[in-house]
Amino acid sequence: MKALINIDYTVDFVADSGALTCGNPGQVIEEKIIQLTNEFIENGDYVVFAIDVHDQGDEYHPETKLFPPHNLRGTSGRDLFGALKGEYEKNKGQENVVFMDKTRYSAFAGTDLEIKLRERGITEVHLVGVCTDICVLHTAVDAYNKGFKIVVYKDAVASFNQAGHEWALGHFEQSLGAMVK
Repeated sequence: MKALINIDYTVDFVADSGALTCGNPGQVIEEKIIQLTNEFIENGDYVVFAIDVHDQGDEYHPETKLFPPHNLRGTSGRDLFGALKGEYEKNKGQENVVFMDKTRYSAFAGTDLEIKLRERGITEVHLVGVCTDICVLHTAVDAYNKGFKIVVYKDAVASFNQAGHEWALGHFEQSLGAMVK
């Protein structure tokens, strides 16, 4: 069994006006993310939208010292970007489509993602979204440490750091044994 984990494909991370945007690299992967999302939903596979959330003025969150405020609870910056928002809206409520808040880089940290995957007998996670070298990477490392097989779609991940993006793609294969398609 497999699951697709859509990571942080939001206005703040992808739109030109986003608070912490990867801009064009994130925008050009939109079509592939939508195609994969629809394919997984139609096949009845588990699809998780693992979306970063922060609270305004949270001085205790470690990212506060590293990045400008982004994906703030209740703001449009946290909305899914582009046509993906419509695809989610069209499919939400289906048992195999889940929206999940995450407060750390990894979709596993502080969430019940592992429990939801194990309940469904899922052994393989497919990762798409942003940023390749931050949230996608940390989710992949946790998936590896928890024994999941990992697939990353190189044309469905992006970053604001091209060197980090390239490094992460190699790391997925060479250190995590992931399949990079």
